Amino acid sequence: MQGRLSAWLVKRRLVHRSLGFDYQGIETLQIKPEDWHSIAVILYVYGYNYLRSQCAYDVAPGGLLASVYHLTRIQYGVDQPEEVCIKVFAPRRNPRTPSVFWIWKSADFQERESYDMLGISYDNHPRLKRILMPESWIGWPLRKDYIAPNFYEIQDAH
Repeated sequence: MQGRLSAWLVKRRLVHRSLGFDYQGIETLQIKPEDWHSIAVILYVYGYNYLRSQCAYDVAPGGLLASVYHLTRIQYGVDQPEEVCIKVFAPRRNPRTPSVFWIWKSADFQERESYDMLGISYDNHPRLKRILMPESWIGWPLRKDYIAPNFYEIQDAH
């Protein structure tokens, strides 16, 4: 089922894929990494002026990584603002996607956390460096195939 924003994007020949609606009825769209920056600008101009949250997750061991953006249209006098969820999938080998820091400043720490935990590089981010882990940390702790360095599980302890 195609939502209102997806239909609007189709009319303007903007490439995306509708992923349906979540349990709250919020439309979810998939955008390719190479299209994300231009579509983010278009969404901002269209009225999605608030980045409510950005997060990332590992879709499957050895699979894609997802960067997720929850956008809201904040307007005076509107009790139920429009919301949309955008998912940008990146390959595990070299996960890169454009940063939207220059559009929504609230993406700053959130994209840094996604970089720190999953290794997704956000192109043109002004300060993309580790935020939770020490700079010397090896690997990306929230990836499903991550093995903690120097971790030895005690087996058969009684």
